[in-house]
Amino acid sequence: MSTTPVELEAVHGAHNYHPLPVAVSHGEGSWVSDDDGNRYLDFLAAYSALNFGHRHPDLVAAAHAQLDRLTLTSRAFHHDQLGPFCAELAALTGKQAVLPMNSGAEGVETALKIARRWGHEVKGVPDGHARIIVMDGNFHGRTISIVSFSGDHVAKAHYGPYTPGFTSVPYGDAKALEAAFDEHTVAVLVEPVQGEAGVILPPEGFLADVRRLCVENRALMIADEVQSGLGRTGYTLACQRDEVVPDLYILGKALGGGILPLSAVAADRDVMGVITPGSHGSTFGGNPLATAVGRAVIALLETGEPQANARKLEGHLRERLEAFLGKGLVGVRVRGLWAGIDLDPALGSGRELCEELLARGVLAKDTHGSTIRISPPLTISVEDLDWGLDRLGEALETLRGRVASRA
Repeated sequence: MSTTPVELEAVHGAHNYHPLPVAVSHGEGSWVSDDDGNRYLDFLAAYSALNFGHRHPDLVAAAHAQLDRLTLTSRAFHHDQLGPFCAELAALTGKQAVLPMNSGAEGVETALKIARRWGHEVKGVPDGHARIIVMDGNFHGRTISIVSFSGDHVAKAHYGPYTPGFTSVPYGDAKALEAAFDEHTVAVLVEPVQGEAGVILPPEGFLADVRRLCVENRALMIADEVQSGLGRTGYTLACQRDEVVPDLYILGKALGGGILPLSAVAADRDVMGVITPGSHGSTFGGNPLATAVGRAVIALLETGEPQANARKLEGHLRERLEAFLGKGLVGVRVRGLWAGIDLDPALGSGRELCEELLARGVLAKDTHGSTIRISPPLTISVEDLDWGLDRLGEALETLRGRVASRA
């Protein structure tokens, strides 16, 4: 008879994920624990949804206070949190208007809809002919339209027919991007850093090239900052590091403070103005509980402290990880408090490395074979960061020893 949470999920849950065999039940800051009292350092932070750690007191307090007042109205009525949330997020992003949704994928779908509608109503592209340029290796979610332009076979296979209207070019290739524009191009959708792909950094100047080409071709630049935004790269917005201002920002994950799903698109009125009553919406989008937590998230970011800690630890993280090159790692990429590391395939898979880390009390996630991502909470201390990196060194040594023993 199945008794443990892991066993029950295996029997009764859909197998759309392949989680590590651990069931956490408590969290505080950068650490989580299971019901047996085993503690684990969280080196994933829910793909940046937990940028401020588990149960940050300011965010928990905001949720508790709102739970005692009002949780949902639907957008059929105003409520007292939505207006302030939109104003505060607009100020944080430097945009004039905000459209809140729930998941990151919903945020991306919203931005795509805005771009297509803008292309028809403002640019004059014939209805049904709008094209959006995307990047190879992208990850923007798993809805039908999004997987339609995904290069990930597992995410895309057997979900056709696929949504038309997308052209994919190599990430970082400005010449290929320039060649892809035509009179029907309404937008370019780009991740400032490709997270799911393994923290792939753009070539120097590429984001500025995207901005320039969008201006020259009268197309919108859409920055998907669902993972990279809200402090992860050491800046409030990843585009700020490159001094680039897109037409639309897509935000999510950390916006809900690791408590509730909350996403948003931010843009100026000349773009957002194409959205009219009834043309887009969501029952839970912008609900009182989520936006109350979102306002507390914005308040944390306004202090600049999470961003500063990410910038402060960036060099240290890079130095520690690069010391493992030739000792199990063959690639290291770091941006803020975010890293993609490539394991030597001869030593095993990324999954095997994550299993070794789990055995040593560190939670991380593999992606694309031999790559894993490191994205701890932005509030992590250098002592805890070093503790986790020491465990990484031990795990790599174990994998090297295992291969040597078979030789």
